[in-house]
Amino acid sequence: MNKLLVSPSPHIHADVSTRSLMRDVVIALMPALLVSVVFYGWKELLVIGVSVASCVLLEYLITRFMLKKPSTIGDFSAVVTGILLALNLPATTPWWVVLIGAVFAIGVAKMTFGGLGQNVFNPAIAGRVFLLVSFPTYMTHWEMPQGLFGADAVTGATPLGQVKEGLLQGSTLSQILDVDYLQMLLTNIGGSAGELSAVALLAGFIYLLCRRVIKPHITLSIWVTVALVSLVFWLVNPERFTDPLFNLLTGGMILGSCFMATDYVTSPMSVMGGIVYGIGIGFITLMIRYFGSYPEGMSFAILIMNAVVPLLNRAFHQKKYGRA
Repeated sequence: MNKLLVSPSPHIHADVSTRSLMRDVVIALMPALLVSVVFYGWKELLVIGVSVASCVLLEYLITRFMLKKPSTIGDFSAVVTGILLALNLPATTPWWVVLIGAVFAIGVAKMTFGGLGQNVFNPAIAGRVFLLVSFPTYMTHWEMPQGLFGADAVTGATPLGQVKEGLLQGSTLSQILDVDYLQMLLTNIGGSAGELSAVALLAGFIYLLCRRVIKPHITLSIWVTVALVSLVFWLVNPERFTDPLFNLLTGGMILGSCFMATDYVTSPMSVMGGIVYGIGIGFITLMIRYFGSYPEGMSFAILIMNAVVPLLNRAFHQKKYGRA
C-alpha cells in the first residue's frame, strides 16, 4: 500500500521576505527620488526626510507602546510608505503638513487595522488624499522645476490642472495645450515629485519586474483601460477630451499604476481579480479627470478599488491545491 508522508511545515523555503521585497521597492524608487532632488533641490529633500523619518518613528512608537508588540520598522514597509507619500506631495509642502500626512498614513490607514498585511487602504495614498482634502492650498501649490537644485523655480499649473481650468473657462484643448510628449516622458513637468520623470519611474518598474517583486497584469490593465477609454472619448471630441498618450504620461498615472496599485496587501490575490481591479482604477481615474471637480483621479480611484478588493478576492479566488 502506498503511503503519503507529510512532514511538518514549511515544506518549501524561498529566500524571500517582507524585508527583501520592501528593500527592492526602495531601490526601484531611487531613480525617481534622485531626479526629484536634482530638479526641486533642498525643499524636496526636506519633504522626503520628514516623511520617511515620521513614518518610521510613528510605526515604532505605535507598535512598541500602543500595540505592545516587537518593532516592525526593520521590514522597510514604513520607509516605502514615507517615500511614496513624499513623491505624492508638492516640493513646497511645509514640514508640518508632511508630518500630519505621515500620522494619517501610518497611524490611521495602517496601524489602526493592525499593521502591515491587515490594512485595507494603501497608506501613502490615504495620507495624500487626506492632505488634499484638509489642506488644498498647500497640496495644489506647484513649482515648475527650472534647472539644477530648483534654481529659478516658478509657480505653475500641472498639465491636468491647465486642462481642467481652461475647459471650465470655455477654451478648447487646442487653445489650452502645447504638449511636448518627449519632455513629458523625460523630465521638467510641474506637479508632485512623483510626476517629474516618467522614465525614472518606468526604470524602477522594470527593476521590480526583473526581480519578480511584482507582476505586470495590474499595471498593464490600468494602462490598457486608460488608453482605450480615452481613445474613444478623444475620437468623439478631440477639443474636449485629452488623448491616450497625454493621459498615460500626466499626473500620478505612472507612479500610481506601477508602485501603489500593485501593493501586495491592498490588491487582489488572483490574476483575474487583479485585472478587474486595474480596469476599475483606469476607468474611475478617467471619469474623475474628464467629469470630476479634481483634475487628477488616480489616488481616489485606487482607494475606491482598495475597498472592492475583498469582494474581488471572493469572486476570483485562487484554486486551492489539489482542486481541478
